[in-house]
Parts: sequence; C-alpha cells; structure tokens
Amino acid sequence: MAIPQISRRTLLPVLLLLAAAALSPAAADGDEVLALTESTFEKEVGQDRGALVEFYAPWCGHCKKLAPEYEQLAASFKKAKSVLIAKVDCDEHKSVCSKYGVSGYPTIQWFPKGSLEPKKYEGQRTAEALAEYVNSEAATNVKIAATPSSVVILTEDTFDSVVLDETKDVLVEFYAPWCGHCKSLAPIYEKVASVFKHDEGVVIANLDADKYTKLAEKYGVSGFPTLKFFPKSSKAGEEYEGGRDLDDFVKFINEKSGTSRDSKGQLTSEAGLVASLESLVKDFHNAADDKRKEALSKLEEEAAKLSGSAAKHGKIYVNIAKKIVQKGSDYTKKETERLHRILEKSSISPSKADEFAIKKNILSIFSS
Repeated sequence: MAIPQISRRTLLPVLLLLAAAALSPAAADGDEVLALTESTFEKEVGQDRGALVEFYAPWCGHCKKLAPEYEQLAASFKKAKSVLIAKVDCDEHKSVCSKYGVSGYPTIQWFPKGSLEPKKYEGQRTAEALAEYVNSEAATNVKIAATPSSVVILTEDTFDSVVLDETKDVLVEFYAPWCGHCKSLAPIYEKVASVFKHDEGVVIANLDADKYTKLAEKYGVSGFPTLKFFPKSSKAGEEYEGGRDLDDFVKFINEKSGTSRDSKGQLTSEAGLVASLESLVKDFHNAADDKRKEALSKLEEEAAKLSGSAAKHGKIYVNIAKKIVQKGSDYTKKETERLHRILEKSSISPSKADEFAIKKNILSIFSS
C-alpha cells in the first residue's frame, strides 16, 4: 500500500506548532508560577505585560517559606493577561541572576511592561501584600483567591472532642492573631494540613490562644506559636520541637503516626507495607506450587495478629496471596497494570487513589 506524501504546505504549520510547544516555557511541576530559564527570560519578561519575578535558590529556607504564598499569588493572577508571575532558579541559571544584581535569596523584582529595568520589591512576603503591590504597579484589581482550609479550627467547646479523641493523632498550633511568627507559619501549616487531609487518623488543628487563654494556660503555652502533638496513646500533649518547614512537619507526622506521605500529599512507595509480613511473603513467593497453601496459612496467621492500619493492610497481603494461588503468578503483573491504568484517570477520588496505590505497593512485594 502506497503511503501518501505530505506536502510542504501541509507539513510546515505542524512543524511550527511543535517547535512553539517545545520552546514555550511551562509551569514547573504543575505550579502556577512560570519557571524561567536563561533562554526564556527575555522572551517573557519586558514584553507586553508586567512581570513579578522571584530569584531564588532551592536550598534557601526563606524561599521555601515564601513558596506557598507566591504560588497562591500566581494562582490568583492566572487570568490577568497583563501580569506575569514568574521565578528563576539562581543555582541553575546564574547568569540571569547575576545580570539583575541578585545577591541574596529570595530577591523579588518588578519588571514594568516593555522594560528590562526592574524595581526591587521591599514589602512583606505574603500573598496579600504582594498582590497589593502588583495591583498598584500594573493597574489591576486582583484579589487573592481564597482556598479551602484543611486546618481544623478549635474552640473551648470542640477542643476535647477533637484533641482528646483516642482514635486520632492530633497536632495543635497554639497561636495569637497578632503574632508575626504565627503569620509566617500559617501558609506552611495549611500545607501540612492539606498533605494529611485524607488520613482519617491524623488531625492538623489550631487554637487562638489569645482568645481561649484557659486552654493555653492548661497546656503550659507561654509563647507563640507553640505546637503540641497529642498522639492516640497519650493525650497529655508533647512539645513539637522540630523544624518548621513543610518537609520537617511531614517527616514528623509520618514517624509518629505511621503514615507515608510526601510533601505533595502523595503516598510514598512505603505506604501499606508491613515489616512483620516481609519474610512470610518471601517464603510464599519462593514456595513450590504444592507448598503455596501452607505458606498462605502462615501469612494468614501472622496477619490476624496485627492491629490498627496494619491489620487493614495485612488483609490485602492475604487477599493477594489467595489470588496468586487461584490464578497463578501472572496475577501480580496483570493486577498492577490494571491499577496503573485506573490511577492515571483524573476522575478517581483521592480515597480510591490511596487504596489502589497501597495495593500496588503490596503487589510489588509479591513480585520481587
């Protein structure tokens, strides 16, 4: 069968579109903030819209604290065609940062429409303050988009029922509305709550200790913000003394609560795995066909001893082993592929996505 030739007139627009797609800068990792490079900076900045640019370094603590505020700013200005919210990684694109006199991080500069002569932003590093500045410079009237909060707001009436619930691990921030450090922590704390919002056994909460002074006194709060962790096993409240970056909080909750989340709220490859069943899975995997049922019985016996979330995951181990006995060793590969296809669908609910991700993790143990 002859393959029809494509004319130059037909092919040229296609090639131009592909080239444009390849050259067009995209938001990094799904962020609303446009990540600029040495090759794209002057194609975007100094053109037909004003640009607010953050010059940052990935290791910079102040940059990490600014990130959620800056992301919220970009999300709010997404539909404002006359404004660009962007950032430059100065570790990776040193020449751009050097050109614009960047000597510390983060440095935020405003580039007026049609100009590569920036003004340095010297204001507060909150989404609201940044929006006010951009509105003033660009003659826009954009309001910061409100995002639903995942932090549980406590009162005198609800404190005991939430915090002293022995089925929950609860992290509580005691804060005061006028406290500067509390305001700086607020966007990070909101991110922490968002990371664990689908974990039924974890609660991220706060209490206005300036308003509910009796509760603050009861738990020995003398400064703001004070963070206390109330695990299921003990409700006296232990002082949180870790770092105050998102990664620090996520690591703490994972260690204390047995969760397995990353800083984006996704389950890690360790989620659902039960260490005490590892050797029994190996025995089952290596057993001859006529010995599989015996290995399965031992796995069932050990899984029955588990409690809490481990017991729930232990049942998945047992069900997978039973399926392998019934359907053969190919079951793990076929089921993993099926779950992978389901997880790629955007319509799947977060709870179902977690359920399938855990099953995929456990299936991988039987495949190894």
